[in-house]
Amino acid sequence: MIPAPRKVPAKAKKLLAKPDKRRPAKKRTQSDDGEPRELVILTGLSGAGKASALKTFEDLGFYSVDNLPLELIPRFADLVAKSAEITHAALVVDVREGSRLERFPLILAKVRKVLPTRVVFLEATEDAIVRRFSETRRPHPLGRGETVIASIRAERKRLDPIRNVADILLDTSRFNVHELRTHINAQFTRGIGKSDRNLTISVTSFGFKNGIPTDADLVFDVRFLPNPHFIPEFRNLTGKHPKVAKYVRQFPQTREFLDKVTEMLTFLLPHYIHEGKSYLTIGIGCTGGQHRSVMIAEELKKRLSAAGYRAKSAHRDMPR
Repeated sequence: MIPAPRKVPAKAKKLLAKPDKRRPAKKRTQSDDGEPRELVILTGLSGAGKASALKTFEDLGFYSVDNLPLELIPRFADLVAKSAEITHAALVVDVREGSRLERFPLILAKVRKVLPTRVVFLEATEDAIVRRFSETRRPHPLGRGETVIASIRAERKRLDPIRNVADILLDTSRFNVHELRTHINAQFTRGIGKSDRNLTISVTSFGFKNGIPTDADLVFDVRFLPNPHFIPEFRNLTGKHPKVAKYVRQFPQTREFLDKVTEMLTFLLPHYIHEGKSYLTIGIGCTGGQHRSVMIAEELKKRLSAAGYRAKSAHRDMPR
């Protein structure tokens, strides 16, 4: 299906109006306070959170435009670079561009000669996207006569040219709207508290009997630790309970494991950041995901937070 021609948003029309030829604009590579200008191109799968992300950029002070035709992006970037008022801008490019998406890498190369540009590609698992479309009851943009899963797979294929040149790949499967906003704020807040530790870490406990989390970057198996499940008073508790945590922590191999993993992570994380990684998921697995993995995940989160990293814990299989 070829999407119908789209109108240029009214907000963009004003910016894209022809400049006054009598007073040619001067390109400005920095804002008045000396901070480099920037264009952020948001793209990715439908249902992955592009609309929420764009609103967050707008709240951060970015001049934000949705639905801008691909052919107008170079001109848009040029005008932002010359503008006396706009220093940072964000826009959305998605599957509505149809076959024109194949030209995106060439257009991006042209834009980067004019303005520093980052491409943020939002994606999520099929299950997460199907659930979101079910909750909103909106059709998928490619869903005319197709199932949502078939549309998602077709969209992934069509967006490959963009994904391959993205600077940031962000999996939003486990994010709610507020977590996505927090993550973007941490990555793109301008001139405030910028750090070389600009990485969000999720330490996720799980049970191997339910499979390894598909989004885990690193996985550690803690089934070598004594299992609290076999102690009757602990069976219905979790690793968050002080008694269970104390029991698991008392073993020398627990402390040694935590020390060695912490040492390895503090070595790895700066290298991940240097390579541009913005989100890291660490999986901690035991048999059922209730006791040992939960305690270890909570302890690792505390240690990484103490080291200055943004770390959070999640427990996939822990009883609610």
